[in-house]
This record gives sequence, C-alpha cells and structure tokens, in this order.
Amino acid sequence: MPGPLEGYRIIDLTAFITGPLACMILADQGADVIKIEPPGIGDLMRYMGTGRGGTSALFASCNRSKRSVVLNLRESRGRELLERLTADADVFVQNFRPGVVERLGIHEERMRELQPDLIYVSINAFGEVGPYAERPAFDHIVQGLSGVASVQTNPETGEPAFVRQAVCDKVTAYTTAQSITAALLARERGAGGQHLRVSMLDAALAFMWPDGMSNHMILDDDAATQAPLSIAYQMNPTRDGHVAVAPITDAQVHGLFRAAGREELIEDPRFLTVASRFAHLRELIEEVRGELGDLTTEEVVERLAAEDVPCGPVLSLEEVPTHPQVRANKVLVDTEHPQMGRLRQPRPPARFAATPAEIRRPSPALGAQTNEVLESLGLSPAELSDLRAKGVIG
Repeated sequence: MPGPLEGYRIIDLTAFITGPLACMILADQGADVIKIEPPGIGDLMRYMGTGRGGTSALFASCNRSKRSVVLNLRESRGRELLERLTADADVFVQNFRPGVVERLGIHEERMRELQPDLIYVSINAFGEVGPYAERPAFDHIVQGLSGVASVQTNPETGEPAFVRQAVCDKVTAYTTAQSITAALLARERGAGGQHLRVSMLDAALAFMWPDGMSNHMILDDDAATQAPLSIAYQMNPTRDGHVAVAPITDAQVHGLFRAAGREELIEDPRFLTVASRFAHLRELIEEVRGELGDLTTEEVVERLAAEDVPCGPVLSLEEVPTHPQVRANKVLVDTEHPQMGRLRQPRPPARFAATPAEIRRPSPALGAQTNEVLESLGLSPAELSDLRAKGVIG
C-alpha cells in the first residue's frame, strides 16, 4: 500500500548514521529515496561492525527502502547526472562539512536553479559558524559538548560517561526527518522551497534541555533548585538481576513503599510531596533498595505491578526480542536480504491507519539501482557502459 510520502523523491547524499537514518525514515513512509554513493567503497558504514555478505547490520538498519546509485561527483559528467536527478526531486539532503558542496558545485543556489521548489537540507556537526564549524565530529564529540556525557556522570566517582549508543546521531536523524516533512507541508501551503539547516549540536541541546538542563534554565537567582532528574536513573538490584522503577504520583510512591514492606515511609516528611521527594530522591531510593534486593526480578515486578507502580525488568540484549510485550506489539519483523540472509529488525514505529509505513525493500547493494535510475533519465545501455568505463558511474 502507498505510504504517506508516496510520490515524493529525495536525493540522499549522506553517509554514516544521521543523514542516512533520517532519509530511511522517509523511505519507509513511501518516499523514493535515491542514495548517491561514491565509486569504490561507497558509504563507509557498509563495512563497520557486525555484517554478512559485505554489508554491516548498522548500514542495513539505516538504509533500507532506498535505491543506491554510484556517481563520481569529482567528474563533471557525474555532477551533471546528479543535477538531472535533482531537477525532478522534492528534497536534497547532504551532510558534508561546511564548504564541501560549494567546492563541488552542488550547493543550494545551484540546485535551486534546477528545482526552485526544492527542500535543500544541510546536516552538520556544529553549525555553519563559530570556532568548531569546520571541524570533523562523530557522536562521542557532540555528547561531550552538549552535556549528554555530563548527565551520565557516575555519582560515586564523579566520572562523566558516554551513552553507549549513537544517541546524538539518532536524535538528529529524527529531528531532520520531522523537519523535512514540515518543510514539505509548508511548501504545499504556498511557502515554496527552502533551505533547512540542522546541526547535531543544536539537536542534541534541544533533546537534552527539558530534563537534563532544568537547573540551568531559570536565570533569576531565587529559583527553587532541585536535584536533577537524572538521579532517579539508577538500577535497582534484585537477587537475580535488576528492575527499573519510576514512581511519580503519591499513589505510586505509596505503592512502592508497600511493595517494599516499608509502609511507615508513607508518613515520612521527606517523602510527603513531589517537591520533598525530589529533594530527598537519593534517600528514597536507598530506603527501599535493600528490601527489594532480597527478591527475584519476577517477584519485584509482580509486587510493584500489583500496586500499579511503573516498573519493568532490565533485560539483556538477548532477552529483548522474546519479551512478551515486545512480541505482543509485533514490532520486530523477520525479512530476507539478498546479501545478508535472514534479518530481524523493528518495523517503522509510527503506525498509520490509512497509509502504512513499512520496510519497502532491503538496504541496497552498492550501486544496485544505478542502471535502473539512470535509464529513467533516458540514458541508453551503451551510454551507461561508456560512463562506467570512464569511472563516472559504478
């Protein structure tokens, strides 16, 4: 069935995680995403991490539902073919460092000459100006600069820590995908094409701010400062594992105390109100931790669930796919990849009733659709062979 973005064409000139994942989200939603890759090895993410058949799981997770075309943009003929594809596109996405697209001659002004209503998207690490603007970066660097690593500081040692996931890459991808659809909607309403700029640092700060920077938002001196919410993110050990517990309301906190056999804490002045609980959050956690630690994970979850306290087991990576709730949601689907074999991955998380998003095709082999796409521009088999022999296409 057609997805919500059926009929839109996106030129994806990105590599690594942020840009490819953003474009993949839109491809799952029905957009025709043409991934442009350089000859030789293409997107380096094809080879990083666990893989099979010459394709990594990381690449496959960020590039499904797309078509791959190999163009040598250092050759004038390669840039000409890119221009012809762009002339019939709705969105052009690139994540080169500032200045590269100008040197290649594929900057916004040139692309807009070809397609005046184009949504031209520039993704970078730090923005277009400032002392870091032209520096290279990956997720770790932005985690450090945005405060994400600081929020993860170990309370015992004072040592900051990274989120051991490409969290800034991925939040930038989701920010970019949402912003592209907003720009397309604005165009439908008469705003025309526009240049959309997204930096990883900006997206990471916006992501961090509501809870991570709450003690740094109010600028007047008389703010009632509380312990940061991050203090609540502590593992609760059980006899055979760990549980996650998040009581917020009075009823939930009282239920936690009852489940732990500490009903007397309900009247403790430290825990009577939301404000006082946040002021004494560390003590609250310590008061119940010992009682729950003598029980198994299953026993703790059962006790807390009976009291309607938000909770759940902390699963190992091996346990996640088989958890009853994950299975009930049917969120993980098995597919067949022509190079990688059998794959399991999440379906698109947003479920559209009338225009479903879905995994429309496996991640493409390098240049797998080069002939298919360029033939649609009118190039003959002889022309394609000549361009391939000259190193213009792959």
